[in-house]
Amino acid sequence: MSESEQQPPITPVTQPLTDDSFRVRQLSHYQFSWVAGPAGEEGTFTLQLVLDQGAWEEVLTLDADDAEVLRGLLKGSANVNYDVGRRVLMFGTTPVGS
Repeated sequence: MSESEQQPPITPVTQPLTDDSFRVRQLSHYQFSWVAGPAGEEGTFTLQLVLDQGAWEEVLTLDADDAEVLRGLLKGSANVNYDVGRRVLMFGTTPVGS
């Protein structure tokens, strides 16, 4: 038997694994901010996401309704993940039937 027949095949890696390779990250901390708009107009809310203990950060621009909903979801969720590529917040998991 040759040496290649004795060892399992190795999956080729086409690029080195870097921080940018991770597409889904865990939310560590978050901070809401409000930016004033022009006089007489509404301001803008932002939500800064600190992911994987600071390995990645993202800032989302929100309207007041979205900010209120997200505040409630973040407050009530013990585990939140963020898909960097799709810009999707995912709020934990729930077993079927719960």
